[in-house]
Parts: sequence; structure tokens; C-alpha cells
Amino acid sequence: MIATVMDTTKMSGKDVRMASRIGEFAQPTSGAAPDIVQTNVAILPKDLAFDFLVFCQRNPKPCPVIEVLEAGQTEAVLSARGSDIRSDVPMYRVYRQGELVEEPNDIFEIWRDDLVTFLLGCSFTFEHALIRNGVHLPYYGTDKNVAMYKTSIETAPAGPFGGPMVVTHRWVPREKVVRAVQATSRFPAVHGAPVHIGNPAEIGITDLSNPDFGDAWEPQSDDDVSMFWACGVTPQAVAMASQPELMITHAPGYMFVTDLHDEDLAVM
Repeated sequence: MIATVMDTTKMSGKDVRMASRIGEFAQPTSGAAPDIVQTNVAILPKDLAFDFLVFCQRNPKPCPVIEVLEAGQTEAVLSARGSDIRSDVPMYRVYRQGELVEEPNDIFEIWRDDLVTFLLGCSFTFEHALIRNGVHLPYYGTDKNVAMYKTSIETAPAGPFGGPMVVTHRWVPREKVVRAVQATSRFPAVHGAPVHIGNPAEIGITDLSNPDFGDAWEPQSDDDVSMFWACGVTPQAVAMASQPELMITHAPGYMFVTDLHDEDLAVM
């Protein structure tokens, strides 16, 4: 079945997962199921899972853990009952020895009973809070994507895992910068406050028009400021650097949408 661009802002988390499962949904999930927690996905063989869990604990900004599925488990029982991690992501990526080899719409054919799934917080969760505070996000609710960049910020290594932090970039009106920090700081489980504000070169980004993942965006005015948040695509950069035997992830921007409400994860 051919996927079409959908109005995702009225969908529930289950709606997005079911549409993904039957091939009707294959677009970035920014704006999908507003007020619902979205997660990044990293799936690894069991013999690498403990080292990766330690990596996440040492790097909570880019890799905040929402749920871990046991080896062979396919349902996210805590965050999305009735889900199937093998089919409920709009698009996957398969890395072997650090090389991207495939971008399938499901992973049934390569699923193994020794695979452990990590669901990691995603900044798409707090985007509606940015919008409510007057920050325009031109890709929100469309088939376009946020811009993502590898940086010169190194993650804290664990076992074989290590590499650069990836960040998302958003243009924010100067008068809204403080509000944007305040709004996102309430959600540490989905990356929280930005890791950098201002000159991208200070974190190793030389060309905003050429993102490593996603789509580039121009500022709306000369008064817009660059703001950067840690990103759960970081494990994909780590996969390229660390070259594990196998890592399956979501395609950047194509998230696993849970049933959790964002306010369930918010702090005062």
C-alpha cells in the first residue's frame, strides 16, 4: 500500500503506530499525536545491550531512556501496549559494522530473539510546548523534517560505544529564547534544555545549510537565534563510529510514538 502525507495533528499514538504497521504512514512524526511522548529507537544484540545501557546512563542528554524491552520482546508494555517494535515505526535503518545497509518499513525478516530494544526520549515531544510559546516550526505536522547535525561534542564512551553527539537545530526569535529554554527544561526525559545557543561553529557545525540528517531551514527573520538540543539520533552516529555487528534504529525523524502523555514526564 502506498503511504500518503497525513494530517497527523489529530492522531493518537496508537493511530500513528497502526498506520505505520500497515504501510499507510511513512513520513516524519513531528506534529504527530500532539501531547504524546515520541521516542528514538536503538535495537542491539543482547551481548552489546549492557554496554549500551551504560552508554545511555553516561549520556542522559542525547540518550534518555524511556523503556527497555527484554531480549526478543516486541511489545513496549510500559509505554505502548499492543505495539510491535518490528512494524510500528514509519521507517527503520539497519546498520551492519557501522554501515547503513537498508531503510525498510518493517524489520520482520531480520528480527532475532536475542535483540534488545531501547526507547529513548525525543525532542519532538516538547515541540508543541515551543509552539504554544510562540516558536514557529515550519516542518511541524508536515512531511518535512527537523535539521540534525553531528557536532564536536564527544559522548562519554562505554564499552565499544562512543562518538559525537548529534543535535537538532531550531531557529527561535530572540525575544523567545528564554521562553524556549524554560519550556523545554521541563522535559529532561526527552532531552530537556538546549545544549548550545548561538554560533554553530562553537560546537563544530560549519554549514547549517547542509545537515547530516533531516532538512535545512532558513531563519524567518534577521532576529532569529540558533538553538540546539541533544538528539536521540546520536546512537546512529555512535554506530557509524563504533561499528557494532548490528544496530537497528528508526530513520531520523521517523519516531516510535507511544501512548504516554508528555506531562507524565514533565517536571515543575
